[in-house]
Amino acid sequence: MLTLQQISEIREHLEKAQNPVFFFDNDQDGLCSYLILRRFLGRGRGVPVKTNPMQKDYFRRVLEFNPDAIFILDVPEVNLGFFEEVKKLNLPIIWIDHHKIPEELIPKDIAYYNSFSKSKNEGETVTSICYNLTKRKEDLWIGVAGAVSDREIPEFYEDFLKEYPDLGIKSKDAFEIFYGSEIGKIARIFGAGLKDRTTNVMNMIRFTVKAKTPYEISNKSSDNAPFYERFEELDEKLSALVNKAKEGYDGGKVLFFKYAGETSMSADLSNKLSYLYPKPVIIVAYLKGNFVNLSLRGKNIKEDIVKIIEKIEGARGGGHNNAVGAQILSKDLDFFVEEIKKVFS
Repeated sequence: MLTLQQISEIREHLEKAQNPVFFFDNDQDGLCSYLILRRFLGRGRGVPVKTNPMQKDYFRRVLEFNPDAIFILDVPEVNLGFFEEVKKLNLPIIWIDHHKIPEELIPKDIAYYNSFSKSKNEGETVTSICYNLTKRKEDLWIGVAGAVSDREIPEFYEDFLKEYPDLGIKSKDAFEIFYGSEIGKIARIFGAGLKDRTTNVMNMIRFTVKAKTPYEISNKSSDNAPFYERFEELDEKLSALVNKAKEGYDGGKVLFFKYAGETSMSADLSNKLSYLYPKPVIIVAYLKGNFVNLSLRGKNIKEDIVKIIEKIEGARGGGHNNAVGAQILSKDLDFFVEEIKKVFS
């Protein structure tokens, strides 16, 4: 958790910025962090970051928007070349995160804030950080949607239940809220909306920035039809993939499932499978050309997964203690799965 001093510093950076640009991770935590800050300030541009690390190429958006400050939200790693280009423009960078990353990846001359706690081996979501520094009651629902998507029940969840008792449920399991409540449905609508063409993503964001209530998202209407229908489409596909994964699971300590297709749903699929099967290590592999994108879930798996990744040339990965993402070459998939089975079976 960030200190009150750190929260105050971030707020000061925000209020100084007249034309900020926000680079946010392309998931619900990243999106909701941006939405909260954008609604609070009433100004700024948002750019979803779809690569990990965030590549130097994103600097062209800085040139395009000509901002007076750069905010990076929920992005676990940024190519150092991006910082070098920004430094030439003498622009302030404020990076807010909750992932555990090596200190050498953090430039000394930027404002860096991270809620990661060694004692808890985790940090509060960036959505929670952003809500706690703005404290706008009208954004409670966005704060909860972003937090539960990243498996956190935020401290302000009880306030949310008092304000919107029909949208939440009493639970100590964030994923039970995510999969079993209306606010969870809103979070899943956001997730599906991010998996669309750039024009449609930006239209969803603009709509949500102006939304007065969560019901404008949760109830289908002519105004939200494009991204609501995207949610219905992807939710149906996700259900079909989950059923296939369940059919192939033998009850062992590792649940492995691979698939292909136009849309990657690996994080959604691994999250749903880990909710349904909390004990085994979940490996979801999305096959795309010569590469495989992996989404892994399991209790305290990160350290072991990283060790396996280090054995594979050209492989990379990282994430949270219980949730890891990785990319390897297709030819190395069998080796990767076998290594995991050796460790966890």
